[in-house]
Amino acid sequence: MTEKELFTVVGMRPVPANTPAKRYPRKIPVVSIVVLCLMVLGCLCAELLMTKDPAYLDLANYTTPPNQEFLFGTDTLGRDIFSCIWYGGRISLFIGFFSTILSTLIAIVYGAISGIAPAWLDTILMRLTEIFLSVPTLLVIIFLQAILGEANVLSISIVIGVTSWCSIAKIIRTEVRQIRNSEYVVASRCMGGGFFHVLRRHLAPNFVSSIMFMVVMNVRSAIVSESTLSFMGIGLPLEVISWGSMLSLSEKALMTRAWWIILIPGAFLIIVLMCLTNLGNWMRKSVNQKESNL
Repeated sequence: MTEKELFTVVGMRPVPANTPAKRYPRKIPVVSIVVLCLMVLGCLCAELLMTKDPAYLDLANYTTPPNQEFLFGTDTLGRDIFSCIWYGGRISLFIGFFSTILSTLIAIVYGAISGIAPAWLDTILMRLTEIFLSVPTLLVIIFLQAILGEANVLSISIVIGVTSWCSIAKIIRTEVRQIRNSEYVVASRCMGGGFFHVLRRHLAPNFVSSIMFMVVMNVRSAIVSESTLSFMGIGLPLEVISWGSMLSLSEKALMTRAWWIILIPGAFLIIVLMCLTNLGNWMRKSVNQKESNL
């Protein structure tokens, strides 16, 4: 008898030589991307869509329900809600994107410094970040806005931006510590490359994909923060039209049963937030699947 007949290996099965690896397709949120692009395009081209002057106070037609003249009705100040939606969307989206750009720049510089710093300095920087994260962001925003004085679009954008960078900075710090001793990084530093040169050419391309979903979610958080502040009466004044300042009239709307003053701006705000959430989740799953394939 041959050795093959005497001994039988159990618990194993032959595997074909060229077995293709399973790849699960990542479903792109096409609907969310299309809806978000249409909303942004509509806000940018507000002059082509507006039927009335959004700042005009038509006191003869205040709290008018939706009709042929006022497609979305009017608010308690007599402003056309349809025109205010598209005009005010510019302000809300500007605050969301500008504050996100500011917070991302702060996070990249802070996280990269912490990542390449010695252990003692890295520990101090991370402890400061954790202390900052332990304080509710909304309280910090209110405190800083009180220091700056009367709220305006730029001040709220800056305040939200300088209070929403910590989470991104921690991820960047982790990514930088993993690649800071790579040969191409060491070679660049030995050849005289400065901090920002190494960050721009070698470090940033390696962690951009890891933070993109957090950047998108920061846009959503900034829009929510602005709307929350305006709803509480400490955000943008009523004369500055935004989705948040429009929702600040909700108390008077409830007293007069003017549901359209709350429902329509709230619906637009929720749709944008849902689209951003779906886009951020898709980016997060894409990064996680890429790392699992590696």
